[in-house]
Amino acid sequence: MDGWNAAYVRVEDYLRAHRIHNRLHQSRLIQQVLERAARRHELEPALSPTALAAEEIESAMDVWFADLLDERGQPHERIAVDGRLALLLCDGPQKWPYAFLDDRSVPPEFLRAMRAGAIQAGPDMAVSSMVPRPIDLGPIPEAAGETIETIEKWPILRALLLWLIFAGALAAIFYATR
Repeated sequence: MDGWNAAYVRVEDYLRAHRIHNRLHQSRLIQQVLERAARRHELEPALSPTALAAEEIESAMDVWFADLLDERGQPHERIAVDGRLALLLCDGPQKWPYAFLDDRSVPPEFLRAMRAGAIQAGPDMAVSSMVPRPIDLGPIPEAAGETIETIEKWPILRALLLWLIFAGALAAIFYATR
C-alpha cells in the first residue's frame, strides 16, 4: 500500500508541476493513471507502482500531445518538449483547466492555441562555404596598440602616466563631492 500511496503523490506532484491545480481534475487523472498502472502491475509485479505510474503518465501525455499537435510518429523527446512548451505558451492549465489530458472534449480555441504555440522547424541544414577574412577594427585599435607599445618601452613614462591618471581620479572625486 505504501508503494501505491507514493505513486499517487508522485503523479499528483507531476501534475502540479505542469500547473494542473484543479483538485477535481487532478483526482480524475490520477485515478486513470493509477488504474492503468495497476493493470500493468498485475502482469509485472516486480516493478514498483511509482515507476509504473510515472511511465503511464508520460505515455498518456505523449499520446495526448501527439494527437493534439498532430505529431504522431515523432520520437518521445520531440513530442514531450513540443507539447509542454505549447502548453505553457498558451497558458492552457490556467485558461482551460479541464482540457489537460481530456480526450473527449478539447475546446477548439485550446486546440488552436496549442498548435500556435508549437515549435515549427526551420529550413533543413545546408552545407555552405565561408572563407575567413581578417577583421578590420579601424584606426583606433592601431593607435591604442602603438601607444601601449611606446609606454612599455619607457617605464618612466608609464609610471608618470599612471600617477597622472591617479591624480585625475582623486581630483574628480574631490570636485564631485563638493
